[in-house]
Parts: sequence; C-alpha cells; structure tokens
Amino acid sequence: MTLSNTLGGALAPGSRSSHKQTRGSLEAVLSKADEFIEFRESAPRAGSEGHLTMSVPLRSGPSSWRRAGTVVLAAARGPAARQSADSFRLLFLQRSQNQRFLPGAHVFPGGVLHAADSSADWLRLFAPRHTPPRFGLGPAPPSQLPFPGLLYEDDGAGAGALPDDVALRICAIRETFEEAGVLLLRPRSSPPASQEPGLALPPPPGLGDWRSRVRSDPRHFLQLCEHLDCTPDIWALSNWGGWLTPVGGGRRRFDTTFHLCCLRETPRVEPDMTEVVGYKWLSPSEATECFLSKEIWLAPPQFYEMRRLETFASLSALYSFSSARPFDMTQKWMPIILSTADASIMLLPGDELYVKDADFIENPMSTDKKTEEIVKEGKVVHRLVRRNPHLYELYVSLRSNQHVYPKNFAVDASLTSRL
Repeated sequence: MTLSNTLGGALAPGSRSSHKQTRGSLEAVLSKADEFIEFRESAPRAGSEGHLTMSVPLRSGPSSWRRAGTVVLAAARGPAARQSADSFRLLFLQRSQNQRFLPGAHVFPGGVLHAADSSADWLRLFAPRHTPPRFGLGPAPPSQLPFPGLLYEDDGAGAGALPDDVALRICAIRETFEEAGVLLLRPRSSPPASQEPGLALPPPPGLGDWRSRVRSDPRHFLQLCEHLDCTPDIWALSNWGGWLTPVGGGRRRFDTTFHLCCLRETPRVEPDMTEVVGYKWLSPSEATECFLSKEIWLAPPQFYEMRRLETFASLSALYSFSSARPFDMTQKWMPIILSTADASIMLLPGDELYVKDADFIENPMSTDKKTEEIVKEGKVVHRLVRRNPHLYELYVSLRSNQHVYPKNFAVDASLTSRL
C-alpha cells in the first residue's frame, strides 16, 4: 500500500465536507486546551467575533489509527551533478486509478507496518556484524505520542523484537521493493557505510516472482534478504519527519513516519502494475511545474515535502543535513483542518490558530470568512491553503536552525482563474 495516500485521502480532489456548523466563539474551544503549540497570547484570535467555530463530529466513533513508513528517494542526476543546483530528483510513483486511496496520485513509496517488519528472525540476519537492539543506528528517538487521544490498531509490531523506528525503516524498504522494484539492501559482508549517498542493489533474477511472494506475505521479504545474503539498508535512511491523517479521511487513519534516502545513482524502477502503474523522477521544481500544469497530482504532504526539499541547493547539501540531524529534531505533524467560505486551510504546528487539542482529531474548524481574509490576518503562520486540487499555497513565518521549513509559495493571482 503506497503510503503517501495515508494523509492525502482527507483532501482528495473534489472533496468538501457538508456538515452542519456549530456557532460560537473560538474562545470556548481554546479554553478546553491545556497546551498550545507556539501560540502567542498577543496574536489576534480569529473568530473572537463569532466567525470561527468547531464543527460537529463527522462520525459517531473515534478513528482507527495505523502506523506506517514511507521513504523519499532523492537520487543524483549523475556523478558530476551532486554539488550543483537542481542536482537531484525525487521518485514519485503513480497510483492505479483502481486504488481506494488517492487513485491516480503521484506519491512516495511506502506502506503500513506489518508484524513481519519487527520479527525476531531479523536478529540473526543482522548478526554478527550488527548487534541489537539498534544495529548501530545511534540513540533511540524520544518515545511520545505525536498528538493526544490517538487510538491505535494492534498491528502486531508493537510486541516485536525490534524497536519501532527500526521496524518502520524495514517497512519502508519492503514497500519500496513491492511497489517500485527498488532494493535498498546492503550485503551482510560489506564494511560500515561510507559518509556519502549510497546505492540501490541491482535487481536480482526472478524479481517478479519475489515481489509477488512478498506482496502476498510480507514475511517473504526476510527470505529474499536471506537469499541475497543482504540486510535492509536501514542506515541509508534518515528520519525526515512524519504526518498524521487529518479529519475527513475516513475512520481508518495513519501515523506515517517519513524517511529520506539519498542515492548517488538513479536506480532502475519497475512499477508493480497493480498498485503502481507509472513513475517519474522529478526535481522539486519540475514536480511543482507538473503539479500546476495538471500533469501529476500531489496530496498536500507530498507537495509540502517537495517544496521543503527545494530549499537544498544540491544532493550533497541535502545528504549532509539529513545524516547529521538528531532524532529529536524531526517533527511529526497532525494537521488541523479549517474550512473557509471558499477553500480549506491545513493548519500545522506553530501556526497561531493551531491548537493541540484532542477535539480536533475528529472535528474540523470552520469559518464564514473567505480565505483571503484569514491569510491577511495571519501573523505567525504555518499553513497550506488548498484552493482547488491543483492549486495549493504555502505560508510559513517560522524559522529554525535545526529544522528546514519550505519557503512561502503562492501562484500569481492572474493565473488562478486558469488553474
């Protein structure tokens, strides 16, 4: 299952909520929250005049959450291009129109965590060069819920032999093989990884048969690794962040960890032609152009991350930043949806309207104001505006020395009517 679908289903093309609105001041909503993320008391509270409200629940019961892993593959255009601008491209997989989630969308490879990803059988495959529990990955990431009030399904991986972050890397690597035929594996006899982007393993004979077996039962992925005398190259993946499905995406929602993998050569891609029917290697700027021209469609998380990656001048700069970044600096976000009179706004942590309150797991905010009013009023902002399926805007005023945010992005107003 391609994981970039895990968030985007909430904002699929053409979707709009048709729920009744509860009138009242945002002050009543805010008074229930014990914790605000980067909320400034001096900032204007939109809706204090009765415009911004919390909508009634969209469903009778709580959402069901599943953990998932995805990987953003960034590959050099060529050996001489690693230091130059626009020197890397990202792998986007095109989902089949028959898929339930994000039909036809271009996404990053990934999928749902399976109990096989944390099996004790991996211990003997990593031995003797790499010892548990973390196999040389470094300190464990902080253990905390990304948002209060989440109820997780039992995926069987929680009681496994591997730490969650190790299992999620194996999950992302397995799904990349299933969907794209790309093997992010490392020979067991290989020396410690060098301090540069790695390489994918050349596809073995019988690739199609192995993929069919792994798709039918994820436990076969370990057997493939044994057959090739390799381990999943968990060291080539860096923690990049994460996204949680916002309200509106159905009862089953996802807590998705995003990884980044830099490769010094572009690997061969073979879509499985079942879930994935095509692919494109695109630089961030090329992906933006293709999205605006309706050649591809991107869900909001892919658009955001693609714009974030465009801030790096070269693959070398991206690799240096991601490989040196400590676990506790990566961030996982639960977007809060604000429905305006003419569009929808995805509020992210740090925005002055963002509230870390469990009420907003199942309930969006709504306002009778137009998007332009909300945008002009914002002072401390971190938000994505969705005007239509092929027209997003990004507004970010946050700054950090240890986290990279995307630059503001908005299409010229004169072009809006044509998109």
